[in-house]
Amino acid sequence: MTTQTPAAGTWKLGDLTVNRIGFGAMRLTGGADFGLGAPSDRDRPIAVLRRAIDLGVDHIDTAAFYFSSTRSANELINRALSPYPEGLVIATKVWAGRDPSGEWIWATPGQLRGQVEENLRQLGRDHMDVVNLRIPRSRATGSIAEHFGALAELRDAGLVRHLGLSNATPAQLAEAVAIAPVVCVQNAYTVGAPAAEQQFLRACGEQGIAYVPFFAIAGAGRERGAVAGEQESVRAVASAHGATPAQVRLAWTLAQGPHVLAIPGTGNPDHLAENVAAGALRLSGEDLARLAGVTRLD
Repeated sequence: MTTQTPAAGTWKLGDLTVNRIGFGAMRLTGGADFGLGAPSDRDRPIAVLRRAIDLGVDHIDTAAFYFSSTRSANELINRALSPYPEGLVIATKVWAGRDPSGEWIWATPGQLRGQVEENLRQLGRDHMDVVNLRIPRSRATGSIAEHFGALAELRDAGLVRHLGLSNATPAQLAEAVAIAPVVCVQNAYTVGAPAAEQQFLRACGEQGIAYVPFFAIAGAGRERGAVAGEQESVRAVASAHGATPAQVRLAWTLAQGPHVLAIPGTGNPDHLAENVAAGALRLSGEDLARLAGVTRLD
């Protein structure tokens, strides 16, 4: 029997309560244009999305730039789930974007409204529950005030309910919260994360801000997915619990604090069930100590 997502507990994104295990839409498109393999049958990702809802998933992370030559994640979400179930929270990302040919573009503050509206059109919504400002790596030490301020104006206008940050630093979070409330920070984070990022995760919890790791399973594989080799410690903990390494990584992620959410993504219905079931996996203090010694494979 598959465990339902409430086994992992809940968290509030502003006034929106969500189960701590959500779903990341990046892998739904299965397109080589996004580095994710050959395009899949359209019915399969639609079935995965509907099954996710059946399993208790109530928040989905997506973006208008999640598309391949033949698939759009937002279009698949709309097709699978509209009219949307009550309580379903959909979060997207802006600033980053891709033109129709797939080339990456970075929006000016004045272009953010168009990016938000594009997400609304694709999803068939009149407002976004959460919009994360996806900060480019080139701006790792720069100000985000102008872009975040533009999003705050969209929030005031009713197009956006809550704001978050993606790929952010502590300084950028401090800059943002001085402008408008921030409900979540979405950063790369997995077993073996650097100490500075672990400290940032804890700081978010102290401020009541959700921390939402991406690449929690993939780690150094990032968009390509999990690397071929798995650390011995992860394999050993998985074997002891009769679980998969991916489930151990998700359980470890959730063990980092009650404010930590997980958004594993997959186009495989079996992997979806395994990911959701990871919410019930409880790691012991010994397990966590063993995983604390893991270093990144990158």
